[in-house]
Amino acid sequence: MTLRILELQDYYIKFSIGGIDSGIANSIRRTLINDIPKLAIEKVTFHHGQIRDGEGNVYDSSLPLFDEIVAHRLGLIPLVTDPKMNFRNECSCGGQGCPLCTMTYSINKIGPAMVTSGDLQPVGNPELVPADRNIPIVKLGPKQAILVTAEAIMGRGRDHTKWQATSGVSYKYHRELRITKADFENWEFYKEKCPKSVLSEDSKQIIFTDDDRCPWISQLLDRQGVKIIEDDTNFIFQFETDGSYKAIDVLQYAMKRLPQRLNTLLDSLVTPD
Repeated sequence: MTLRILELQDYYIKFSIGGIDSGIANSIRRTLINDIPKLAIEKVTFHHGQIRDGEGNVYDSSLPLFDEIVAHRLGLIPLVTDPKMNFRNECSCGGQGCPLCTMTYSINKIGPAMVTSGDLQPVGNPELVPADRNIPIVKLGPKQAILVTAEAIMGRGRDHTKWQATSGVSYKYHRELRITKADFENWEFYKEKCPKSVLSEDSKQIIFTDDDRCPWISQLLDRQGVKIIEDDTNFIFQFETDGSYKAIDVLQYAMKRLPQRLNTLLDSLVTPD
């Protein structure tokens, strides 16, 4: 198996994997979607009643939305994650909750104001902040306030969508678009627009690929005089993260996680004597 990075950004990656079949490709896709550990809010405690600010002004902590709606929104906020954190049911604390498996957050804000994910303050580890600080949660009116504490724990996408670290996970076959120059007069235009997409060229033929992102190459897919060849042992993957991890970190974890999943499957098989 050979892996090559085609495009890399903080939260987006495109890469090719050769020497595998469609079964392994789908296993990689499912690992990226369902099996990446991620931090997400699981428990929210609302502190109701009157709240006083430093000047003695009194605010009502009853929110304009139901507590359940606010808790649901908090649970879906992507949080920067430390992959070294334990799953609560595997932690040495016995599932009671400790800094090794549980991250605590708080919100304390008075209105009138829009409460956003940026108001979610981490307690203990200042690095594990919301990945996007501009997600709206609830709008407070005059004399309204919010005071909540929340606990975030590690989980996987197969348990709930809020623990899914990736989106847009997809793959396709590596494709070659072969053009005979004598039969296709505009080949020079596409070569000029998409130089990185040229795989090879000689006096009679030029070969493009759509592995690299170039919008002009897609125009060749339904043109006469273009021969398309797909390689079913070479797959082009792409995905983006929600900000809880860098894309390259997710890929590295998935490549390590896949053999572990396969070994678990093998261990579960019962071989007859």
